Amino acid sequence: MEFSAERIVAEIDLGAVLHNMESMKDNLSKGAMLCAVLKTNAYGHGAVGIARVLEKVPYVWGYACAAFEEAAELREAGMKKPILLLGYVFPSCYEDLARLDIRPAVFREDMLDQLSAAAEKTGRSIRVHAACDTGMGRIGIRPDETGLAFLDRVLHTRGLILEGMFTHFARADEAGGEANTRGQIEAFRGLAESCRKQLGYRIPILHCLNSAGIISYADAEMDMSRAGITLYGLWPSGEVPKDIIDIRPVMSLRSRLVFVKEVEAGFPVSYGSTFVTDKRTRIATVPVGYGDGYPRSLSGRGYVLVHGKKAPILGRVCMDQFMIDVTDIPEAAEGDRVTLIGRDGNEVITMEALGDMSGRFNYELACCISQKRVPRTFINAD
Repeated sequence: MEFSAERIVAEIDLGAVLHNMESMKDNLSKGAMLCAVLKTNAYGHGAVGIARVLEKVPYVWGYACAAFEEAAELREAGMKKPILLLGYVFPSCYEDLARLDIRPAVFREDMLDQLSAAAEKTGRSIRVHAACDTGMGRIGIRPDETGLAFLDRVLHTRGLILEGMFTHFARADEAGGEANTRGQIEAFRGLAESCRKQLGYRIPILHCLNSAGIISYADAEMDMSRAGITLYGLWPSGEVPKDIIDIRPVMSLRSRLVFVKEVEAGFPVSYGSTFVTDKRTRIATVPVGYGDGYPRSLSGRGYVLVHGKKAPILGRVCMDQFMIDVTDIPEAAEGDRVTLIGRDGNEVITMEALGDMSGRFNYELACCISQKRVPRTFINAD
């Protein structure tokens, strides 16, 4: 059974998704090609719903996921554009991967033989993208002679087509990260050029720009760029310039007041009685908690919006509920809308602001909004 949107709902603004993608494209070359990064259920925003609107955008090459299951879900939902897997794919998935025309990242010798066997068994060639480690230290071939030998091996492995090669920046979102990032770009270009000159093969799709790269290193654009966190209207960090692209937050998080009471001074609130009223207070209960991905660290320090006004959180956030002070919002009543993330009147709570209050990362916050307990509702689709 699916959870009801009455208790809590994440509103996903598809108009903002398209606006953000356009803004990124406008900062790149006229013929820019973008890949929409939809891993972790589109950073918690709902991968299928977002893919459906991007499926119609001509300059969106396709999608990037982290796990085979994420890619398979997109195919099952009818997505036809290419899908790239950015991480390791386990051999048990290879035959299905071939049948679904999903591109794996390759960087280990054993993967090539196993993928080749899957291609032969299914009768389908597999397009692959080589992952190149230029300084992230995560996965990938090195940008040296060993990396070149690996590319040569890919080119001579039956059933595989070397469609692309990519790298990922480690410090592109830092104000002091330019030398590091430029070094990664040059190392990546060097390997691609060696492949062209020494192996006689120009890799068709070279891509290195992530969201921070699209903002700050647009001059390093190659054949494609990967739109990740900025696709969702969130900034890669507090250090990237905010005046180069215009992005709009995609997710708003809403709930309802389910109980309002008035109490005297000396009334304890929530676990541990960490908050005790010092005057007559109107307290309202919100049926949301850390079980939904709302941070417990907002206990006694965060706030929500009711009727366009700030209502501070009282005491500890529970697994499924928390309490707020609506003393200064006399019109607040049971059933009224509560904004946990998003805009209400002239006030707004951004994912970044919530991260600052809770001591968490905006990426993490978005991804941790429960995929099961919090329904996603897609708005502004047209």
